[in-house]
Formats: sequence, C-alpha cells, structure tokens
Amino acid sequence: MNSTTKHLLHCTLLITVIVICEVFSGGIKIDENSFTIVDPWTEYGQVATVLLYLLRFLTLLTLPQVLFNFCGLVFYNAFPEKVVLKGSPLLAPFICIRVVTRGDFPDLVKMNVLRNINTCLDTGLENFLIEVVTDKAVHLAQHRRIREIVVPKEYKTRTGALFKSRALQYCLEDNVNVLNDSDWIVHLDEETLLTENSVRGIINFVLDGKHPFGQGLITYANENVVNWLTTLADSFRVSDDMGKLRLQFKLFHKPLFSWKGSYVVTQVGAERSVSFDNGIDGSVAEDCFFAMRAFSQGYTFNFIEGEMYEKSPFTLLDLLQQRKRWLQGILLVVHSKMIPFKHKLLLGISVYSWVTMPLSTSNIIFAGLYPIPCPNLVDFVCAFIAAINIYMYVFGVIKSFSLYRFGLLKFLACVLGAVCTIPVNVVIENVAVIWGLVGKKHKFYVVQKDVRVLETV
Repeated sequence: MNSTTKHLLHCTLLITVIVICEVFSGGIKIDENSFTIVDPWTEYGQVATVLLYLLRFLTLLTLPQVLFNFCGLVFYNAFPEKVVLKGSPLLAPFICIRVVTRGDFPDLVKMNVLRNINTCLDTGLENFLIEVVTDKAVHLAQHRRIREIVVPKEYKTRTGALFKSRALQYCLEDNVNVLNDSDWIVHLDEETLLTENSVRGIINFVLDGKHPFGQGLITYANENVVNWLTTLADSFRVSDDMGKLRLQFKLFHKPLFSWKGSYVVTQVGAERSVSFDNGIDGSVAEDCFFAMRAFSQGYTFNFIEGEMYEKSPFTLLDLLQQRKRWLQGILLVVHSKMIPFKHKLLLGISVYSWVTMPLSTSNIIFAGLYPIPCPNLVDFVCAFIAAINIYMYVFGVIKSFSLYRFGLLKFLACVLGAVCTIPVNVVIENVAVIWGLVGKKHKFYVVQKDVRVLETV
C-alpha cells in the first residue's frame, strides 16, 4: 500500500470519527425531537446557568490548536515515503549533534552516542561531531567524533539562567564554542535516537539553508516499550507533531504554538543571536522560551522530514511530573515581558486551554446532568473538538506502531488501548494543572530514562 492510499484511508477514518461524534453528541441533529429542550434560567437559576454556559464556552479555547491539527493531518501526507537525499552528504555543512545531560545516566549516554554515530555513518554523513554537554563527567571514550563538555559548577550566565539553559548557554561562550556561525547544531535529549530517515531529512534541511531553525517528528513506541500506558498516552504527541507542528512550520514557518526541546536543528549564528541566557523564567521550558524569542526576532522555521525515537516516561508519576513542568514553564513564557504579546497570542490561548482543563472537562458530567441549549454552531464545534482530540490518540498509535511488527490483533488492541487511556490521561493532565498552579514554578524535574536501571532493581 503506497503512502497516498494510506493517507486517504486515514482521512476517511478521521471524517468518520468526526461524523460519529457529531451525531451522537448532537452537533449534527438528525432528529430534533430526540433532544430535550429546557429553559435553564427557569430550571437552574441565573447563577448556575451563567456558570454552565461559561464552562461550555471554555471548551472553545482549544479550537485554534484543534484546527491546526486537523489541517496538518489532512492537507499534508500523513504517511510520507522514506526521505530521499536531495544532495550529497559530502557537500553538507558541518553538523554538531549536541546532547545535554545532567550525567545521571552515563551508560545510557555512552550507548546512544555510539548508536547515533553509527547511524550517521550508515547514512553517509562524514562532516559531523557528537558533543555531550554534562553537569557531571560521563567519561566518554576518546574519539575524533566525540567531544565531552563538563559545565563548571561555578559557571553563571549573565541573567542567571539555570538547568538545561545554563548548559546550552555555556556551549555558546567564546572560550568553549568551536563552531562557525555557518555550522549547524542538532539538539537531542540523552535518550533520543537518530534514524537514517531523520539524518537524511536533516541533511536536506541544512543543504537547503533557507531557514535557520527546524524540527521533525518524534515517536515513542520503538524497540522495547517500557510502560504501555504512558506510551499510549504519548500517542497524542505524535499526532501533534504531524498536525499542528508540521502545519505551523510548513505553511507559516513560525513557531506559533512553540516547539519541542529535542530534534531541534539550529544554525549556530542564529542560535547565538537568540541565546539561551533568558533568566530564571526562561529556564523551566527553555525550548519554548527560545522559540518565542527567535520568532519575535524574525527568524523562520521549517519542518524536517524523518522521525527520531524516544521513550515515554517509565511511570505515571514521571508522566505527571513531566506535564507539570511543561505547564509551569510555558506559563512563565507566556507571562514574560521579554516576549511581545502578538508573538505569544496563540501559545497563550493554548496554555490557558490547558490551565482551564479541570473546568472544561467538567462539561462531561454537567452536560449530562444539566443540559443547556446552545446555538447549533457551538454544539457542532464542541463535538468537532472532541472528535479531533479522540482521533489524535488513534492516529498516534497508527503512526507509531508497526502493523507488520505487532500483527493485526495486537495493532488493533493498541488502537483500542489508546482510546481507553484517554480518561486516565485526562485525570493526569488535570492533576498536573492543579499541581502546577500551586507548586513551585522554578524547578526542573528529570524523569528516569535508562531502562536498564529498572531491570536491575
């Protein structure tokens, strides 16, 4: 089955899910008489009615990102063929693959460095270096393609940046940096694995050279799955990459909703100009703050073809901590005076749809107990939002799990499992919101990343 056929089948399934949700929720009313009409002002009282309508309309805060996800998944082929090189890897500019770590998992770092070197060589890339930036020495083997940088404990940035921002900024200091402004950096987390497809995509991106920043797809169901629940929950993120992220970069070339912290490709001169030295508020979600600053300075972005591999958090607590940190960090970005309002408008709407999630999800209960009449358009849009969010989990599984590797029954079980994890994920997201709003903001929690540590416990 070719990629076009797969994409058409995916679009058909997406439209089917939308229609089913619209019909069953009343967004599309086939029989008007099947819906009970009540006068909420008389039935529930003025205060309760106003609150019910406010809760219903809070759902609409997610509409911008839902539309971006829908358009990205429909208007661009969701199952592209393997990336084909558009030029010789020998002609590619110098590429530094930079991994930032605390140094807590040295064996993981060593293993992934070797695997990523071999992947680059297998793809034909020659002009590259892997640079590991760490707070604690991991004692990498001496190799002409490996450079280990230990950030001194006494190092401080001008604005007092912390955590990953501090380490990334240290690499840009004149006495540490060995790269030219025309060189490129591929930023990875310590658990991120390159694929030949992603390396070819990066080579094409840097050979094109039209945009100084780029990012691609990350999937989480590769090799051994450590925790099925968190992996299925992360299927939503896969769809988010193929929908919203891809559309904003391919069509607008702007990080309208920000970007991720891994699989980040930057040109050195542009990265040094934007800088990671953004104070304490820019240190919790340093990737988001960096993207918004680059956006405000007029830099352009593009989507990079080819996927990379990562692992989902190994425990539900790690998943919760991860989501909490993201929420807190993005809120700091949105509230920062360093980012102009017009550049963070969509990001602000997005994060506040997340902040109000405990209120908007209460509609699941209140809509059944206390129905209220709404304009047909509002009912349609609310059902559309629900349908797209449900399908994001389904598509994420289809994109992440191989039918040939798992077989039809296990593959369908994964799709069904992803849908069944939605209530669990909603609870986790709601707890993360509440915890994030009342908890300490300037904290950087690092999840467990080395599966071999779990195996020896």
